[in-house]
Amino acid sequence: MKEFFLKTTIHRFETVREFADEFQIGKGDLLFCNRHFLEDQFRDLKLECDAISPGDYGKGEPDDDMVDAMSRDIKGSHKRIIAVGGGTVMDLAKLFALQTCSPASDLFDGKIDIIRDKKLVLVPTTCGTGSEVTNISILSLNKLGTKKGLAVDQLYADDAVIIPELVRDLPYDPFSTSSLDALVHSVESALSPKATEITRMFAYRAMGMIVRGYLKIAQDGPDARKDLMTDFLMASTYAGMSFSVAGNGAVHAMSYPLGALYHVPHGESNYAMFTGVMKNYLEIRTDGEMAKVVRYLSYLLRCEEKDAFDQLDKLTGRIRPKKALHEYGMTREQIEEFTDSVIANQQRLLANSFVPFDRDRFIKVYTELF
Repeated sequence: MKEFFLKTTIHRFETVREFADEFQIGKGDLLFCNRHFLEDQFRDLKLECDAISPGDYGKGEPDDDMVDAMSRDIKGSHKRIIAVGGGTVMDLAKLFALQTCSPASDLFDGKIDIIRDKKLVLVPTTCGTGSEVTNISILSLNKLGTKKGLAVDQLYADDAVIIPELVRDLPYDPFSTSSLDALVHSVESALSPKATEITRMFAYRAMGMIVRGYLKIAQDGPDARKDLMTDFLMASTYAGMSFSVAGNGAVHAMSYPLGALYHVPHGESNYAMFTGVMKNYLEIRTDGEMAKVVRYLSYLLRCEEKDAFDQLDKLTGRIRPKKALHEYGMTREQIEEFTDSVIANQQRLLANSFVPFDRDRFIKVYTELF
């Protein structure tokens, strides 16, 4: 059994300038970076590299149409892909480190050989995806009406770079959705049957940092996050290091149709499913690693173990109010459609569930959260 694997070297710099100098960004590099970062962080550095802004090709979650359009526009050859951004930017950049990534639908269907021919450097600007240390790229496949993940070792970054300067001014909305994503990563990876002693060490560390941070924000208000951003950034990376080996389970699997069809941000769609899935896990099994997660959450939240997920729900609701699924546009008729989509398309994730769900259980969860 594989205990732990981290191909990526993790670096930390206080400023973007320190990073650019150390990595000698220049000719032969392709910088993946949304336009506001290009203007605010890189313009004055006068770097002699090529650049492309994924935000010019679409807003929100990455999809196959964006990949195909960017492939047509990128000219010349590059030795290194450097991505500075959130999950969308990093997930796209991973694909462009491959020799061929278009048509994207063929890549995700296994019709294109996966060959890595460029160096890859990932720099997160949110505190949730953990993509900088994982081998996963997630795309909305528009023709299928769902998301799929490609998880292969060729997608690991050579270098992940933590720069606190990039998250200090992160607005509250992306802070809340991305950090909730990291919380889900930590809990799901702790519960995964593929988890090991080492991956759980990172999962519980991330869980504790996020919950303690949320308690501080709930007490002192949203601006309290500004003094905690480095902690949230590191917690995201720790959670990524955990689920890069252990994987995520039913929460992610059940969130994908919602995110793909209604363009709900990834962290928010996971949040919508999170405690509903956890409570259904508990209806089936309360021992094993679930007992440890409940015990740790009750310690952090200073509540009885039987109330742990209810209290976590209340706390995260103060960070970001949770919506019912119908508020995103989902209809009752789609409960069975979503269920069948998850079963057909998300077996990679369902293999990591704490306990298996049958079709009736998926329907039950969607119905309860509707």
